[in-house]
Amino acid sequence: MSRTRYTRRLPAAAIVAGLALALAACGSEGTGAGAAPAASADKLDPNADLKQQKLNITIWDGYSPKDLPDRVKQKLGFPINIAIHDTNETAMAKLTASADSGFDVAFVSGQYAQALNEQGLLEPLHHELIPNLANLFPEASELSYDKGNKFSVPYTWGTTGICYRSDLVKTAPTSWNDILNPAPEYKKKVTMMTTERWLALPALKSLGYSINTADDGQIAKAKDLLLKAKSNLLAYDDTTFGDRLKSGEAVMVEAWDGWCPESEKNIKFTVPKEGSDLWADTMVILKTSKNKEAAHAFINYILDPEIHSWLAENIMYKAPNKAAMEKVNPATLQSFPSLKMSPADLLQGESIIDLGADSAKYTRLATEIAAQQ
Repeated sequence: MSRTRYTRRLPAAAIVAGLALALAACGSEGTGAGAAPAASADKLDPNADLKQQKLNITIWDGYSPKDLPDRVKQKLGFPINIAIHDTNETAMAKLTASADSGFDVAFVSGQYAQALNEQGLLEPLHHELIPNLANLFPEASELSYDKGNKFSVPYTWGTTGICYRSDLVKTAPTSWNDILNPAPEYKKKVTMMTTERWLALPALKSLGYSINTADDGQIAKAKDLLLKAKSNLLAYDDTTFGDRLKSGEAVMVEAWDGWCPESEKNIKFTVPKEGSDLWADTMVILKTSKNKEAAHAFINYILDPEIHSWLAENIMYKAPNKAAMEKVNPATLQSFPSLKMSPADLLQGESIIDLGADSAKYTRLATEIAAQQ
């Protein structure tokens, strides 16, 4: 069972904020979650000869089977070229650098798909060309950044919580305050993440606020709480917190569910009582693609249960695909209990949405926290 480390959400909301500012300058009104695409869907040929098409795709490293190009060529008859991005911001830079990025399909997190759509850069999806959408959990069409999957198809989804050593804490953590204000014996043995929206998440939720708040007063209160918490931390850590838990250097860490090494003895994952997020990574089709029929066929292929179940078996992330999750080896589910989290439980979390120009508030928050001695 392989596990590739990749940085999917590292800091810098500046690109999305810049997109929103450009949108405002152009006088567009599409600023809310699920805003309608700026351009209508192209007319596509359901009988197109896919062998005459080809796809350029950008995706995170390790986020799909290594032999995916060979599988697609054999199954669908057209070649695909896969380019790698390390963060959402890198992907956004690729997709917005020119009028035509040259990409047909992109894998980006939900709020970034929303930002691209609001810029009119995405092709509205032709559901009739993606019959495997029927394999998705019904809840997968209820994500607030794109209700009804109008312009994106969720590829993975999950939540954020506390990953901890059950043998090194007297009582299992139940609250974000267990990280923000740990018991004296755990000070300097906890970590938090620095990724902008996830840095703010524990404080916002502990205060009862939305993780999508743009209210200056609420963000200021979250900042105060985060500054007080800083002195208690072992480190800010977005990538190696699992290793710190394994070694015993840390006893509790803020973690994305798929990155909590639950297969290790005594390491467990929990969602705090104040609630958390519901993040999703998605597949989108670029409006400038000349190969839209092949792009839809590719997404449909990914939603095949045999293909989509690869996620859970290899990178321990949940697929929002009922048929795919039913194919996951029971031993894998036993080793990684968070994989068994139900869609209904996930939907208790708050979907992260693009905040447009207000994203800069979280960039500023992260910068000020980092600068504080």
